[in-house]
Amino acid sequence: MILAPSILAADLGRLAEELAAAERGGAGMVHVDVMDGHFVPNLTFGPAIVESVRRATRLPIDVHLMIENAEHRADAFMDAGAGWVSVHVEAVTHLQRMIAHLRGRGVKAGVAVNPATPLSSLEEILPELDYVLLMTVNPGYSGQEFLPAVVEKVRRLRASVQARGLDVKIEVDGGIAADNIATVVSAGAELVVAGAAVFHGGDAEAGARRLIEACG
Repeated sequence: MILAPSILAADLGRLAEELAAAERGGAGMVHVDVMDGHFVPNLTFGPAIVESVRRATRLPIDVHLMIENAEHRADAFMDAGAGWVSVHVEAVTHLQRMIAHLRGRGVKAGVAVNPATPLSSLEEILPELDYVLLMTVNPGYSGQEFLPAVVEKVRRLRASVQARGLDVKIEVDGGIAADNIATVVSAGAELVVAGAAVFHGGDAEAGARRLIEACG
């Protein structure tokens, strides 16, 4: 399991310190939630923040584009230092073209799926992906309550990936805490995003370590 702390919950005035603490606690990736105020109601980060994260850490940067017109904006985030980029199946019309472009840029290409979106939406594109991000909350805000029903979705996606002999990782994002992280990991999640559980206790090192230890 790779823990990817979401900077949406971090103290941005102490970003470098927060990231260093999370890395000491065992974090293996940094997650950046990009929201445009249209596809989701919140408005968050642009490429400049990714540049700041890139200067602050050597960990891979995972950018989750919760935006419309991702095909026109993804390059700016890759230029800024993103190494993993996911776009939403619900927001991209020409998904295969988008994924081919991401992979052509040399980044890990992923597709994000909202809780109510069926896995059948991934049927054709799955072999071309590096990872799938299953949302365990409805996207838009940090600190939401985990939706337990998505655990079965993780299991079904893992079974499908294995049955088809694919090398596609499963990421989960939303409401992850010490009392549910082991459940999603045992269901098949390999990349786990957590925001509040890492940063809101005031000690990101301890927060990250607590989540990793909770996986056993």
